[in-house]
Amino acid sequence: MPIEVISPMRQEVIEKLRCGDQVLISGMLYVARDAAHKRLVEALENGNPPFEVAGQTIYYMGPSPAPPGRCIGSAGPTTSGRMDAYTRRLLGAGLQAMIGKGPRSREVTAAMQRYRAVYFAAVGGAGALLSQCIRSCETVAYPELGAEALRRIEVTLFPAVVINDIHGGDLYASGPARFARDCLRRIAKA
Repeated sequence: MPIEVISPMRQEVIEKLRCGDQVLISGMLYVARDAAHKRLVEALENGNPPFEVAGQTIYYMGPSPAPPGRCIGSAGPTTSGRMDAYTRRLLGAGLQAMIGKGPRSREVTAAMQRYRAVYFAAVGGAGALLSQCIRSCETVAYPELGAEALRRIEVTLFPAVVINDIHGGDLYASGPARFARDCLRRIAKA
């Protein structure tokens, strides 16, 4: 049964999440990819970020153009590892959650534990379906980056899975091991 969470997320909610939990996220998310992350970290260093990073969730996504009558086009996740070079600085500024796809570096997972942040995965290849959960979209900064501009979106019941929790859980590490154990048990019973 999926857990419904509101973004920005309260720390007590993040503390209860465990790797493997399915969630449905509602509320506000910021959207940024590589180029926007680089500029965002530079802005933090200069003391003038375009939004208050503390307590927020960033979705690693570059949307396609919005079709008529919609606020956004396809909105699937991008590979999170490309943001790892910037993530520790953002976590240090209070970022609480990230959404993307793929594993994170050892340094980032350690920083997530240190700063008590969580990483979710959204289903890759399902951008058209995920876009149906997005109610509004506005460009916050860096419009010259086009699809990679920094945006704020409002989502309702956006599906994701907890990959890294604040307790050191890592579904990309534990999931395959659990799958292998389950397969061996099935084979032994056959």
